[in-house]
Amino acid sequence: MKRILVLTVFSLCFMAFSVPKKIAKKADKVIAKFYETDDFTKKPIVISEEANQDTPSHFGTDNFFVIESEGNFLGYGYIGNAPSKTATYDYLVLFDKDFIVAKSKVLIYREEYGGEIGSKRWLKQFNGKPAGHSELKYEKDIIPISGATISVRSMTKAMNDLLKSLGTLQELNAL
Repeated sequence: MKRILVLTVFSLCFMAFSVPKKIAKKADKVIAKFYETDDFTKKPIVISEEANQDTPSHFGTDNFFVIESEGNFLGYGYIGNAPSKTATYDYLVLFDKDFIVAKSKVLIYREEYGGEIGSKRWLKQFNGKPAGHSELKYEKDIIPISGATISVRSMTKAMNDLLKSLGTLQELNAL
């Protein structure tokens, strides 16, 4: 009974989770640089709880959004959090109008080892992958990094989950 209560409280806290200001600010800098404008807005995309339950990624109140500048569509963005060996890291994925990955960026990495997953060169492997893409395989599709095995596998899983989730939302006509 105690375990169920703890899991329920944790689930409610997770569902109410919003992107911390520090993370949002870092994401804004990446967005401004990528789209070459400081004049943009992020409009949240609301995903119903029912649709959210069908996806491995979580879509909260402010971590999935449309990016616009002066009323013109620029792209979509998603801010996520994934586990590393003993902590978590935050990342941003930018998509084009067809939900194809245009850029990914590790915003904050909180471990001593494994931070190499934040390199532009390594992250470029995800560019061009569309929503609903078949699963990316570690060592086959995704290059391993010595000393960052856990983080590489975690980022690969996070991207697979996100692409699968977006594919599911498209199938459900939730996007």
